[in-house]
Order: sequence, then structure tokens, then C-alpha cells
Amino acid sequence: MKRFITLFILLTVLLTTIHATSDRPNILFVFTDDHAPHAIGAYNGWLKSVNPTPVIDTLAKEGMLFERSFCSNSICGPSRAVILSGKHSHKNGFMNNGNSFNWNQQIFPKILRKNGYQTAIYGKSHLKGKPQGFDDWAVLPGQGLYYNPDLIFPDGRRRVDGYCTDVVTDLAVNWLKEKRDKSKPFMMMVQHKAPHRNWMP
Repeated sequence: MKRFITLFILLTVLLTTIHATSDRPNILFVFTDDHAPHAIGAYNGWLKSVNPTPVIDTLAKEGMLFERSFCSNSICGPSRAVILSGKHSHKNGFMNNGNSFNWNQQIFPKILRKNGYQTAIYGKSHLKGKPQGFDDWAVLPGQGLYYNPDLIFPDGRRRVDGYCTDVVTDLAVNWLKEKRDKSKPFMMMVQHKAPHRNWMP
């Protein structure tokens, strides 16, 4: 009987652990700048045949696609502040790109971190100040540059050679492969600067 109870307890703990892990999915939040839904195949956009987006389409098919989202402030920094805080611009204090974001307020990465997630953000922030609620980051100062951008890391600012989209992607992939604690679920924000501007080779 004792063996049965011990086995039952071990199985219960194991199943609870497996269930708890599956309830906490990894979150990859990809944010492209000024990328209209009609230019993305996953949204069945009318430009999908002009400029196919197979990688984005695959991510959307295998993950989650925002189909009922509303942009309450279409300006760059304020839009990002709304996403992080879940509050309208007049409530989170970041109403235009001239403002500074109050990183001390409650934001969803802080909540995830408190609940055992490892968090990271790479790319364009445009919120000023050092990101809070993230275990690792590398963000562009302001708009940043497309070629050989400076990035702000936890240990300071430095230039990284390459095209910004490639640099941000490489940082994100490196974190997933080398820096991430695989015993925890993760939430990573990959925030590309493109296609914010005209196309350049």
C-alpha cells in the first residue's frame, strides 16, 4: 500500500509539473514597424502576391495571429507603450515620441517575469530609458540606424556591424540558442525597425 501511495504521489507531482509547463507557453512577440496587414499573407492581404511573406505566414499558422486588435495610438513609441502597459496613451503617460516612458509602471513583461518567465527584448523600443521587466535586452536608441546601428545593452552602448534587421534577428536567435534558461518558459519581443522606410539594398 505504501508503494502504491508513493507511486501515486510521484505520478501526481510529475503530471502536475507537465501540466503546469504546458499551461505556460513560450511567447515570441514579433513587431514590425509600419507593416500594414494588407502587406502580410497571413492576413490574406491584397499585396500578398506582390511581396510574399512566407516566414511570417508560417509563424502565424503555427502560433497566434492578432485578428481583432485595435491600435489606439498609431505613433511609433506610444503604440509600443500601449502594448507594454495595456493602457491608453493618456493613462500610461507616453502620448507622443517626445515623451519618456515611465518604466516603473506595471507592464506585461514584469508580470510574466514574476510568474517564472524569462524575458528579453531586441530591436526598436523608442521609449527612452533602459527597459525594465526584461532579463536581457539590446534596443536601438531612438529610431536607430538601418546600417551598423548602435544598440543599448544592459552593460552599455555599442555599435554592431550589419543591417539592422539582420542584427536584431541574430541577437534574438543567439539568445534563444545560447542565453536562454531552458527550464523556464520565455517571452521574447523582437521589434524590427523595417519596413519603416523606403526599400534599400
